[in-house]
Amino acid sequence: MSTIRKDLIFAALTRAYTLIDYNTHDNIDEQHEFKKQTILADKSITKDEKLEAIKLLNEDYDYHKLLFNKGKKRTCEDCIEDCLATLYCEHCIRNFLKSEFSYWKSGNKDIDDLIQKCQMESLSPRRIVEWIPYDNLRNVKYLTEGGCSEIYTADWICGEYYEWNSKERELVRYGTEIVILKKLKNVESANRTWFDEAKSHLTITSKWDFIVKCYGLTQDPSDGSYILVMKKLDTNLREYLKQNQDKLTWKERIKITFDIIDALARIHNENAIHRDLHSGNILYNQYTNYWLISDLGFCGPVNKQLGCIYGDLPYIAPEVIYGEDYTKASDIYSLAMLMWEISSGQPPFSNYEGDYDLAMDIVNGMRPKIIPGTPLKYKELMEECWDADPTKRPDIITVMVKVKELNKLYYQNVIKNNRNFLKKFLKRYKKANKLDETSDLELMSLYCASSRLSISKTYQFDDLPEPKNATEEEQEGYHSKSYSFSIPEKIDDIHKSSDQNNNSTRKTNSIFKRNSKPFSKVLQKLHIGTSDDNQNNYKRKTIKQQVKKQDISVNDNDIFNDPNLHSEDQDELEIPDDIF
Repeated sequence: MSTIRKDLIFAALTRAYTLIDYNTHDNIDEQHEFKKQTILADKSITKDEKLEAIKLLNEDYDYHKLLFNKGKKRTCEDCIEDCLATLYCEHCIRNFLKSEFSYWKSGNKDIDDLIQKCQMESLSPRRIVEWIPYDNLRNVKYLTEGGCSEIYTADWICGEYYEWNSKERELVRYGTEIVILKKLKNVESANRTWFDEAKSHLTITSKWDFIVKCYGLTQDPSDGSYILVMKKLDTNLREYLKQNQDKLTWKERIKITFDIIDALARIHNENAIHRDLHSGNILYNQYTNYWLISDLGFCGPVNKQLGCIYGDLPYIAPEVIYGEDYTKASDIYSLAMLMWEISSGQPPFSNYEGDYDLAMDIVNGMRPKIIPGTPLKYKELMEECWDADPTKRPDIITVMVKVKELNKLYYQNVIKNNRNFLKKFLKRYKKANKLDETSDLELMSLYCASSRLSISKTYQFDDLPEPKNATEEEQEGYHSKSYSFSIPEKIDDIHKSSDQNNNSTRKTNSIFKRNSKPFSKVLQKLHIGTSDDNQNNYKRKTIKQQVKKQDISVNDNDIFNDPNLHSEDQDELEIPDDIF
């Protein structure tokens, strides 16, 4: 078999989905046949790649038939029941899983009932939740710690269920794969609410592709802690933006935004609430080029103290900070913060150090300063989503529709961007100041260094005012106070292997400080000139000196309506019309 180019396969599948006329092909069976014929006619992939694409197409076809309970049925030759799936029989799979019930026990009846219920609703061989014996996990290594769990990696020696063997009438496993382990704290003392959330989480992840897959649960025999076994993905949004901020086009930013919205729509459609959306739990699947939401249903300690809230403070809705319950509308607020982060490349309010001051400013209406160059429709939607009044925020379906419209508008208006001009300017700036050895990214980082690290934790605030929207004057006051950019006085941990490199960095810093005003003016003219619109270099420990913000007049309306934001070579892919 020739080499399989996975990226081209997924591109071909995207085209097949995009080209469907749903008025002509008005049922799931006709739609599948059209997609299959489109793949066969695609000249960009080889014969072997077409076979692989059709295999994935068939798996997706079976999954959607069961998910929506639609399509032609057939009679299974083994169990003689009518089934929807074609590559397997859903009844045979569920009967097989039921026959295995007596061979495993978690030691907790609630968990046993939860897993068994999920298995009896399984949609495909690859979407089966199970109790995983701890002995099947090898090379367990500590990774980090969150607010409600310790995170490990491990090798799952059997791996997930992969396909149905109709001849042997049994499920076949994938084989050893690397997984993420989330050791949950205080589960034994948790009330029924925790198990209701666990049920919601496992049910949703077994149904929808845009939620990070949870393979099931296990238990650490050394201390009795229950552990979630999760799919390992490539990176999170926060890290991705740090590494790629200077490369991303608005087309790519909108695509990331849409993936997150699509995933949140699945959650809200199940009448669930995430409660802790932030860029650390938006994860990237490089294989499929999709962004997924993680940590659904397991956000925060299982026994949170009365009057406390849990989350990553810059993303928490003002009414939740004030003391009200989480709602779907509070998720929408968090989505707005993610939209801003996608536009800027850095977490919101990253320059704040005091939690109480930030909480007070948020409930008083402070929001991040809109990044110059942000498309007008994107800006307006973001502002609707972070309104202080949760009843005025759009629901997730409305947000989806508007992002779809934004995508169409974007492709109509894309002409060019200022990237080439910026590169030319940086080249001349470095030459004039003898900074030829300094990278563009380092130069930009010196211009917009920031310090706040983001992590979810528990907060308790007293005597906060009722949330409100800030006036334009109040917002301007916040921004002039909080968004003054800072320039590092000293950088002490770059290239520690060489004193010469450290001296070079200090020289760069000194030259930059003397010449920051023309640099700032040009960046402002290019609509990228505030401290919160460029990538931060998070690897640097800096001692920062606050510098007065340059007073440069910029017409916001001209900025937001400027179509010259993107490169001409980024216009091939549009979000499919049929996604809704």
